[in-house]
Amino acid sequence: MWIRFDLCLLVFLLAAGQGDAQDAKPGKVRILLLGDSTVIGTFCRDLYPKADHLEDVVRKLLATEPDLAPVEVLNRGVNGDMVSLLLARPRRYESDVVKQPPLDFIFLRYGLNDIRHVKDFKTEFPASYKKLIARLRADQPKAEIVLETVIPFFSDERNRTINDHVRAVAAAEKLPVLDQHGPYAAGLTKGPNMLFWRRLPLKDVPVKYHALIPPESICGDVVHVGDNLLDVHLAKVPDWFKDRHPNLAGYQVLGTQLAGYLALRLREKAKVEKIQKSTPATPK
Repeated sequence: MWIRFDLCLLVFLLAAGQGDAQDAKPGKVRILLLGDSTVIGTFCRDLYPKADHLEDVVRKLLATEPDLAPVEVLNRGVNGDMVSLLLARPRRYESDVVKQPPLDFIFLRYGLNDIRHVKDFKTEFPASYKKLIARLRADQPKAEIVLETVIPFFSDERNRTINDHVRAVAAAEKLPVLDQHGPYAAGLTKGPNMLFWRRLPLKDVPVKYHALIPPESICGDVVHVGDNLLDVHLAKVPDWFKDRHPNLAGYQVLGTQLAGYLALRLREKAKVEKIQKSTPATPK
């Protein structure tokens, strides 16, 4: 199953079912996000600590709907993370997964670092992913596990290689795939760099523009900008648009996909539970 949402579809999904808004709400839904730097968004957190980050976008979108249960979204992405690294770090896995109260959903987005650092990606990545899924099923048996495609980060061919393997693993494990790549790529048609971070060594920025750089954007000897503030001056500077990490606008896209998927699934589950409660028990 391959799923993607756009903003119009999200509005429909969030609006559907409001006729049941007076029904008693179930308990809080607990959601875990696992993955790499494109999940945790360290650059955004460091430069814009009070902004809405990925987990905030998901929570706030779902919180607007009176028929949906409140959600708690735990973002446990780690810079540079790979499936094999998560498996090789028992303390982190225990803290992020095993010791968590029962989870309802676990979203996994891996592959960007794996394809760069795993020696035999085509063999080792699927094997490690399946091992992780087995452990998650054992340690959080009530959680629905969802694999996500990676965002446009490398060449089209390399991105496709990663996502083909993600979908193959999901098919083998009978798990859904939430497509993040397609909607992100669609967003980039409105501007090829509008969803990406800007990062460049200060020494590579022409001196005459140094005074225009906000002080908080200079981190050590690197300039970090999360929008198009300096594009008019630096667009032609080599590597100004090289970084492919999401900016805050990028996380709005990613959060919209997550919220859309969750709205659909939560309403599906609520309907099933309602039918089960209204169906008389069969005498033994």
